Amino acid sequence: MLIAHKIELRPTPEQATYLNQACGARRHCYNHLLDHFSQPGVTWSKAAAYQHYMTVLRVEFPWYAEVSSRVTRNAIDDLDAAFKGFFRRVKAGSKTPGYPQFKKKDVNDAFALREPAKFDVDGRTLRIEKLPTRIALRQPLRFTGQTKQATIRKTAGRFYVSILVETEDYNPHAPQQPSVGVDFGIKDLATLSTGEVIPANPALKKNLKRLKRRQRTLSRKVKGSRRRAKAKLRVARLHQRIRNQRQAVLHELSDTLTRTYQVITLEDLNVTGMTKNRRLARAVSDAGFGELRRQIEYKAQWRGVTVVIADRWFPSSKTCHACGQLHDMPLSQRTLVCDCGHVMDRDLNAAKNLDQYGRDALRRDLKRT
Repeated sequence: MLIAHKIELRPTPEQATYLNQACGARRHCYNHLLDHFSQPGVTWSKAAAYQHYMTVLRVEFPWYAEVSSRVTRNAIDDLDAAFKGFFRRVKAGSKTPGYPQFKKKDVNDAFALREPAKFDVDGRTLRIEKLPTRIALRQPLRFTGQTKQATIRKTAGRFYVSILVETEDYNPHAPQQPSVGVDFGIKDLATLSTGEVIPANPALKKNLKRLKRRQRTLSRKVKGSRRRAKAKLRVARLHQRIRNQRQAVLHELSDTLTRTYQVITLEDLNVTGMTKNRRLARAVSDAGFGELRRQIEYKAQWRGVTVVIADRWFPSSKTCHACGQLHDMPLSQRTLVCDCGHVMDRDLNAAKNLDQYGRDALRRDLKRT
């Protein structure tokens, strides 16, 4: 199993200079190759790109040699992947095939070392080829196994490394509980059929005033000035803080669910449609329903957990869990009151219905087999 662990780097000023130079070299090489193969009559191929790189670019720009050769060499692989995606979309008849775009400075700055010999991790330090000193890591590598590649990315002025590891220690504890239904919400991020409620962490809402203030400050700065660069960095760091807060909550919940339950039933939310509601769009985006489902599904695959996705039109909120009677349940009605005497919180009732849906679906599958 290949798993990536993202760790923040703590470089010295000299090391940060090298990392910035490596990001710049990769971007420079990528852009020059794209410019060359975008000319009329010049056809893209990986072999031709490598030939142009060796005979022209490395000769014309000798400062490439100041960083690991794989930094610029791997830019060819990145551009090859971009062209393959473009040709595939053109062949499929896409109206927007997405021709490869030039890289911009300070926008997704990154470089990759895809050969284990070019880097290694020892405790809380990282070695990179042609960098004489080891870079400190904020935490040690979480997984044991063979390291395959390292991707270093600069985000909001800070450097992070994603280390890809081939490991088998991702499932130390087998799930003990049989099944659970999970109902997503805005006020509460998730309600489980067990009765447990996971409160939402509206990171964006909490920081919205601060974000607006910093963006207004940025808009008043003169373009190209140092003060504008500092203001832009402050906005980027606040965005990153909001993103990290959201991701922390989603990872904690998805990890708990996949470590605890053997079967997890989720509702198939139309997140795109929900974001078209101007009153709910910001809250829905801040909750991260799509990302939460993605995390649950890939972690479940690691741990041998079954994930059942309920039909989008399954009336989990409108169906009485006790007797199965359907009710008209507007969003403003938070409690289901049934003629049979069953009274339950709307979200808990939906979670229990989802749990039952998942168990019924597995029984049907067993009968077919």
